[in-house]
Amino acid sequence: MSDNESYDVVVVGGGAAGLSGAVALARSRRSVLVVDAGDPRNAPAGHVHNFLSRDGTPPAELYAAGRAEVTGYGGRVETGRVTALARDGERFGVQLSAEAGPRTVAARRLLVATGVRDVLPDVPGLAARWGIDVLHCPYCHGWEVRDQRIGILSTGPAAVHQALLFQQLSPHVTLLRHTGPAPDAEQQARLEALGVAIADGEVEQVEADASGLTGVVLAGRGRLALDAVVVSPRMEARAELLEPLGLKPVEVLLGDHPIGTRIEADRTGATAVSGVWVAGNLTDPQAQVVSAAAAGLMAGATINFDLVLEQARSRG
Repeated sequence: MSDNESYDVVVVGGGAAGLSGAVALARSRRSVLVVDAGDPRNAPAGHVHNFLSRDGTPPAELYAAGRAEVTGYGGRVETGRVTALARDGERFGVQLSAEAGPRTVAARRLLVATGVRDVLPDVPGLAARWGIDVLHCPYCHGWEVRDQRIGILSTGPAAVHQALLFQQLSPHVTLLRHTGPAPDAEQQARLEALGVAIADGEVEQVEADASGLTGVVLAGRGRLALDAVVVSPRMEARAELLEPLGLKPVEVLLGDHPIGTRIEADRTGATAVSGVWVAGNLTDPQAQVVSAAAAGLMAGATINFDLVLEQARSRG
């Protein structure tokens, strides 16, 4: 471990949660290092929505502004990756591969905000349109596809829920049965009442041209013209760094159906491991940007007070 590079807090991940936590800490005069790999979950998306006063901001622009705020209060932000975390007595060793060179720094506390990776259904052509016209959230992207022909790719129980929400935005919504369960009687009645069509057959291909997504090919049923496809990706916590510290992800369920993983934490982001906090999609896979930022603020403020209490104990 470097003898001359030590921080009150190292923040792993420079998205909305990590940067928001870092700002709170830096404004409290804590020494903070943010290590950002530069691959946020929403990188494919053109704009951030539902973030009061920042609606329509490109993700890269939002994060650049956040990094400037952190450094403006004396924090440090580096582009790179944390390659390992380890406890070293009362501190943590943080191994970096970053722009200032590979090294290990010390931290009194950790805030990990590495997010999730979205694992998409294995359908040819789907991944290439992800974040453009292959979407998942009506609140994030629904307005942008209003009145268009929207297909809901069913792979689990969330599909009916998505179909009911997207029909509010367009009268041209089709539930693509694909590999998902058949709607039960109550769901069927709701879909019919709201004018949602149902198309049987697995989706064999998502098609697009220079103008964007054009439709899907259904097994044995030919081509269905569409302008957008809605999916439910599996949201897997980027938690590999935490396992050596004793934190392993747990399944997130929708009813009995697994939809992803998360690191368990209390409302402040504190984990079962002393000194380690998490925030954002890593612990709440369905959090939007604004709620991830709020969680980062909560974690940063809680970490700061935890350090105050430690200081009081050491002087008592």
